[in-house]
Amino acid sequence: MQPPEPQPTGQPTAPELTDRLAWTREGAYLVAPGVYRIPLPLPFDGLKAVNVYAIEASDGLVMIDSGWVLDVTKEQLERSLARIGAALGDIRRFLITHIHRDHYTQAIALRKTFGTKIALGADEKHSLDALLGQDVRAMAAQAQRLIAAGAQPLISQMTEAGFQHPPADNGYAEPDEWIANGQSFDLGTRTLEAIATPGHTRGHVVFADRAAGVLFAGDHILPQITPSIGFEAAPPPLPLHDFLESLLLVRQMPDLTLLPAHGPVAPSVHARIDELLDHHDDRLRAIAAVLTDGQRTAYEVALAIPWTSQGRKLGELDLINQILAVGETGYHLDLLVARGIASAQLADEIRLYQLAGPTSGEQARTEPTNAGPVSTGPVSLPR
Repeated sequence: MQPPEPQPTGQPTAPELTDRLAWTREGAYLVAPGVYRIPLPLPFDGLKAVNVYAIEASDGLVMIDSGWVLDVTKEQLERSLARIGAALGDIRRFLITHIHRDHYTQAIALRKTFGTKIALGADEKHSLDALLGQDVRAMAAQAQRLIAAGAQPLISQMTEAGFQHPPADNGYAEPDEWIANGQSFDLGTRTLEAIATPGHTRGHVVFADRAAGVLFAGDHILPQITPSIGFEAAPPPLPLHDFLESLLLVRQMPDLTLLPAHGPVAPSVHARIDELLDHHDDRLRAIAAVLTDGQRTAYEVALAIPWTSQGRKLGELDLINQILAVGETGYHLDLLVARGIASAQLADEIRLYQLAGPTSGEQARTEPTNAGPVSTGPVSLPR
């Protein structure tokens, strides 16, 4: 077994603080008694790895999330489990935080071999039904949002890259169990509480182990990047509103150690939520400020605002992140409309936004934050 990561009440080790990619290194890292963080590789550069968590239960292992179904991912999971004296067949259940490919699909593949049970948030059924329809336009809602955003250049690039024609076998299947909000899972060694946290996806759930002082946060709260919002086959009308409500819900809980899906373990869930809330307020003001120059599409707004902590322009991002950025900008603008700060109208299927009467950056700043957040990139790439 590799040297343990900090215990829940400790601080991150020096490599975690100084090297933003240290957390991606292969291994099985002790993060709480009987809980191991296992990074698994991803097939693109935007995010290098996803954390899954192996929990010692009374009858074997319970896994939080599973990784993307790839040969290299399965092999690394096998090696990492071997470090703690376990094997794939020792996994009794997967508790999945959300439907994205890097969290869900390897569980489906392993179930075929080992019969492992899988549980998924109940509100993910909306998107799963679309994905299981084997419709090549299963992400039609996202494509429609790009059209409404006036993002024709990105649509053309998507067509050229073949994004609109995914394989029929997309790796998805029904879970064995739908997780209800507030549901408890007795593992024999501990109890996990499932808490619905819609926003990143509408059926996202986190798992709280209050006795151990840890939160398995999935993509709801990430320590180094802001989560993408509403990138799914069946998004709700205002995922930013849902996301911020979910942040506030978790903020009201006792503070816990953050066990994220992407990034290193962090000592305080509350501290990271506070940073995200401040960031979202700043982003709302920046987007409202673009509208002071007149009517704009979401694509035009996305072109006008900076992205990433380096302040990059939209065109400097890779295609996936440009798609995410434009989609999120549209959700930001829809939130401003819902707050009464902006208005919108359709013209030839394109949604045009403008400020709703006399407003200012101060008005945008003083609107209640529980009306919804704004996030920026680089974002957690959806799967």
